[in-house]
Amino acid sequence: MTKPGLPKLVATDLDGTLVRSDDTVSAYTHEVLDRVRAAGIRIVGATGRGPRLTSLIRQDIRAADFLVMAQGGWVLDQAESAYLRQSWLSGADLVPVLAALEAEVGRLSVMIEALEHDDAPLWGDFDPTWRYPVTVLPRTRAECLSGNVIKAFVRSFGHHVDDLLEVARRVVPEHVASVTQAGLDYVEICPPGVNKATGLSVVAEAVGVDPADVLVFGDMPNDLPMFGWAGWSRVAVANAHPVLLEVADEVTLTNDEDGVAVYLDKLLSR
Repeated sequence: MTKPGLPKLVATDLDGTLVRSDDTVSAYTHEVLDRVRAAGIRIVGATGRGPRLTSLIRQDIRAADFLVMAQGGWVLDQAESAYLRQSWLSGADLVPVLAALEAEVGRLSVMIEALEHDDAPLWGDFDPTWRYPVTVLPRTRAECLSGNVIKAFVRSFGHHVDDLLEVARRVVPEHVASVTQAGLDYVEICPPGVNKATGLSVVAEAVGVDPADVLVFGDMPNDLPMFGWAGWSRVAVANAHPVLLEVADEVTLTNDEDGVAVYLDKLLSR
């Protein structure tokens, strides 16, 4: 339930939530976020995008005090230009995970994110279903998994992503890796204990904010952990996945209608 007054921290997903379908963020949204920050409320961008997209993330949420990236595995303090969390997954641990998944669903398309510098390429086999501009360096799976990685993207050729996620949750031990999906037709395999809630917990501890004073916005299953963690209110955009709409306290307009900004604008005005 929404609490009276104002939250102390606002965390929002980007793609499908704050960012519109044309991959832009409106001037209105930026202006509202600036006013939220001016009101003394901390702003956090909580995204599945990895650190290789830091510049793009900053462009899309310019008012953010912190960036929670890579599904919560990397947490950046913008003011200090310092990471509060950097999580890695052993490539060796991914080998049996991928084998277990393929034993259940057949061959997978696999791309690996292993480099954190801006505009770093992915590794593996380019998948034509990937909707964003990306450079993929061709590498064998063994080469991709020879060291630590940030996360893996896997797509089934014959199963819907929600079904693949269900299989992954069943066959991937939680102590080995965490799994989620963010609406790209891929299941993402991340280090164990990594999700948006654990990433936001790092921020909350750093600034002394209780989860009960946190307002969150999202649209996809990867936002479920932070919806379960935040206590001020959990708001889904109208275009959200059914599993998120089911647990949301409130539903705002779609991302293309600047739903996050409209909600926050009303919040500041009341």
